[in-house]
Amino acid sequence: MQIDTIRAIVTGAASGLGRTFALELAKAGGWVAAGDIDTAGLERLATESVDLPGRLVTGKLDVSQEASVVKFVGDISREFGELNVLVNNAGILRDGLLANDVDGWIKKLPAAQWKQVIDVNLSGCYLMAREVVADVLKRGIKQSVIINISSISSAGNPGQSNYAASKAGLDACTRTWAMELASSGVRVAGIAPGVIETPILNHISDDAKSALRAGIPLARFGLPHEVWLALKFILECDYFTGRIIQVDGGSNF
Repeated sequence: MQIDTIRAIVTGAASGLGRTFALELAKAGGWVAAGDIDTAGLERLATESVDLPGRLVTGKLDVSQEASVVKFVGDISREFGELNVLVNNAGILRDGLLANDVDGWIKKLPAAQWKQVIDVNLSGCYLMAREVVADVLKRGIKQSVIINISSISSAGNPGQSNYAASKAGLDACTRTWAMELASSGVRVAGIAPGVIETPILNHISDDAKSALRAGIPLARFGLPHEVWLALKFILECDYFTGRIIQVDGGSNF
């Protein structure tokens, strides 16, 4: 697939990796619909994209709400005339141990905290993929790609049972959808980043960052552009489907 032919939706595009993906696609001449619940971040993104060769539009999108997803995909499909790429990037963290003893008080991971992560990180990806694939099939698009942004935490990480479960589930969906949809010309792949230099690191202490860095053979955190290169490869390599690329500096965790 040539990037300048892309008509894409990128979720969670107001900041971090999603922002990078949206801007890089537009720089390469693609058309991009950037969705997020962060409308202020979307406004900044729209301002940055004004002079780019491609086209970038923004809109409020809550991937955890079915009505929001259905409306967003429908609106963008009509505006673009077709959709052929979905980047399922939206995700949240709500970390916490399953249950632990805090000075004699048993602290439990709240069910609402579990559900919120699953709703955004897993169910949101299902809803987006379902609506985009339905649109692709309805319009008879011959070639399209879904890229799910996973995480190396899908293998398990203490304090992240909800996040790890959501990403492991997303990996399973990636492989399943790739098998289901190959005959319809839809490729489905994933990227599992390690620790990347995004605003989410602002909430982590220097000691915690040092501990994370110690588990990375390349001894540094990744850059958003390096994850973009993996996404670009998936888009351009028409023989790649059903697999998940790890971009993690060789992380040992």
